[in-house]
Amino acid sequence: MTIVAALYHFAPVPDPESIRGPLETVCTRNGVKGTLLLAGEGINGTIAGDRAGIDAVIAHVRALPGFDGLTWKEAEAETPPFARMKVRVKREIVTMGRPVDAARPGTHVPPAEWNALISSPDVAVIDTRNDYEVAIGSFDGAIDPGTASFRDFPAWWEANGYRFANKRIAMFCTGGIRCEKSTAFLREQGVEDVYHLQGGILKYLEEIPEAESLWNGGCFVFDERVSVGHGLKATGHTLCRACRRPLTDADRADPVYEEGVQCPRCVDEYGPEDRARFRERQRQVDLAAARGARHIGAGQDG
Repeated sequence: MTIVAALYHFAPVPDPESIRGPLETVCTRNGVKGTLLLAGEGINGTIAGDRAGIDAVIAHVRALPGFDGLTWKEAEAETPPFARMKVRVKREIVTMGRPVDAARPGTHVPPAEWNALISSPDVAVIDTRNDYEVAIGSFDGAIDPGTASFRDFPAWWEANGYRFANKRIAMFCTGGIRCEKSTAFLREQGVEDVYHLQGGILKYLEEIPEAESLWNGGCFVFDERVSVGHGLKATGHTLCRACRRPLTDADRADPVYEEGVQCPRCVDEYGPEDRARFRERQRQVDLAAARGARHIGAGQDG
């Protein structure tokens, strides 16, 4: 059984490049695969491996200055969800596109208290995820900003914040990291009564029984499981290898769908050269599968 660990932590990192190499070495030596992002504001990512490997990587990160308070969420996968290990230095560990003091986020609300909060009539519930994530699942009554990227959220709020005058704001995202920034952003905009789901949707789905849940559908995750539901069990969605959006059975049955090349959502988004590249990648994936191997491109962006 493979352990999948999702983690993030905000702490100052004066020189992210200096810790990138040693961190990547610890991961590869212990057979851990996935993606970790480093920036001056902290670390974010998802990794997978056996128990000993995950423990070794977590111990290494927690030993870094300022990271002793790192927390993470774990799930199990029948097969390894990643093909390789990547440790990258970025400008932000979650891209909002403008400076935000993530050390001053909204009030964390544990999953056990979330239902009561979002059921209150004076609370507006906002989903901070991208439109393709919201499309396959969300909380009852949640507002979808319709943003294609998290960096679009500040502009959406600046155009729509007036709608929520005299309301408390409850926000949620996949694992909690986007809400650290979005709630901090709202506080900078003068909104004090702002809350976010501690541990994100994943923690809620792990802890709250389905019979008591206010969640509907699947939660998109950025690995080969594609989406999970209650108990963090895979929901059966697959991934379009062209646009990286989740696909339903209906999407795959659409006449325009071509595995590895296009889906109903991206059929008009790419040109002939891109499609030719996608088809060649899919051909290599199919050849590898016929040999009983896994082509590394099967799990990566195009």
